[in-house]
Amino acid sequence: MNRFWIYQRERFPLLGHGLVIVAFSASAIAFSAFARHAALPAPWLLAAGFLSSLCSFAQMRIADEWKDADEDRRYRPYRPVPRGLVTLRELAWIGVAAGVIQLVVALAIDPRLIIGLACVWAYFALMSQEFFAGRWLRAHPAIYVASHVAIVPMIDAYVSSFDWFVARVPAPHALPWFLAVTFCNGLMVEVGRKLRAPRDEEHGVETYTALWGVRRASAVWCVAFAATAILASFAAAQIGVARIDAPLFVAAFTVAAAFAAWFVRRPATWIASRIETISGAWTVAMYGALGLFPFALRGLP
Repeated sequence: MNRFWIYQRERFPLLGHGLVIVAFSASAIAFSAFARHAALPAPWLLAAGFLSSLCSFAQMRIADEWKDADEDRRYRPYRPVPRGLVTLRELAWIGVAAGVIQLVVALAIDPRLIIGLACVWAYFALMSQEFFAGRWLRAHPAIYVASHVAIVPMIDAYVSSFDWFVARVPAPHALPWFLAVTFCNGLMVEVGRKLRAPRDEEHGVETYTALWGVRRASAVWCVAFAATAILASFAAAQIGVARIDAPLFVAAFTVAAAFAAWFVRRPATWIASRIETISGAWTVAMYGALGLFPFALRGLP
């Protein structure tokens, strides 16, 4: 068990990832409920959404370990799998166990949810095989990242159905705005975690700063952040909280843009690290502002 504890600490830290996934999953369910003027979903539904989402993101991490196995062995021998801490087979069994947990959760809430879960699994299977066009996708990194990030709003759509689908009502009209936010935010997080200072680049390791250069990669991160903030403001407007949320989103983007500009002028390790931290903090705050925060406002006199 100590081996797997070390693995999660290095590759899938439950504390940091868990906080983001709590905000991600709870917001999907709460936003759906608020948009259709329902009460705050029961805690067990929020917990079920978190557990299913956690399993999905863990499966994606495991799929990456398989996909990157050759590169890790050649260029990153310090990682847990190539250095022998855990094996790919062991991780595969963990992925299977995560799928069983997802299935049990769906059956416990409403067996009809299996349809949505199957759609997520199908896309995940195609993504794991890089849509049978891996070489072409790797030659087009923008399309590559977009095709892989697309699974994130699919997971969010599935988790949101723990509210509207279980209640046997149509999906709320505001949900597409929320899913668009999720897609752009996924792009922002993905780019933000692969920005490196020149001194930190590793031979054979593809980062966005290595592919596009510091200036262009930082600009892409900024654009994705701006798109997320704009779409989040529109989503907030759909449920009547834009007057409070939008200024906060603008302020957050201003801070992010300042750090991006700073990184372009001085591409240091600590600034790249702060950009990744900002990405995670923004994700938690933004999802909270769209999910649970509206219910807190509803309770105010």
